[in-house]
Amino acid sequence: MSEKETAASERRRQILDAAVRVFARQGFHASRVSDIADEAGVAYGLLYHYFRSKDELLDTVFTERWELMLEAIEAADARDATAREKLDDIAGFIVGSYHHDPELMKVIIVEVTRAANSFGRTHLPAIREAFDRIARIVERAQAAGEFRGDVEPLFAAMSFYGVVEQALTAWIFGQLGSSDEEIEATRAQIVRTVCDGLATRA
Repeated sequence: MSEKETAASERRRQILDAAVRVFARQGFHASRVSDIADEAGVAYGLLYHYFRSKDELLDTVFTERWELMLEAIEAADARDATAREKLDDIAGFIVGSYHHDPELMKVIIVEVTRAANSFGRTHLPAIREAFDRIARIVERAQAAGEFRGDVEPLFAAMSFYGVVEQALTAWIFGQLGSSDEEIEATRAQIVRTVCDGLATRA
């Protein structure tokens, strides 16, 4: 990558990071492109050189993070491990993402995955892909006798993600402790709650 390309990539990242801070602080609909340009320390017109609108900024923020999650699910599923261990890996990735960058996760949850507007609908295929990949982990565990077979795999996957997302929401609103120990304890409780419910009964 040339020096010019590197500079352009860094500037693009600078703008995206600024957008996350503004969206997290003000909410997407109350944010203006000029707010993001000010936060990034760039000229208003320069921002449009990289992104056509604040809609494209939000789309990019979501897509980049969601692709990483899909990769994390695939990596977990590729392990020679139990389904419980795989789901623990996935929960750990999502919880770790919040711990590392809470503003980013707040934007993704509040402005995209829970949004019943165009953003949520636009990204439904990507969101469904995550559920489908988790469902495949559950389905194989059912076939192997690790998980009970009377729960529909996709419903189990959606329930698993729903518990994770609710924990993230509780952190966003300060309803759960956010020390390293408390976050790790919540991760363990997420996996215990879901996997014990799916476990094969003696």
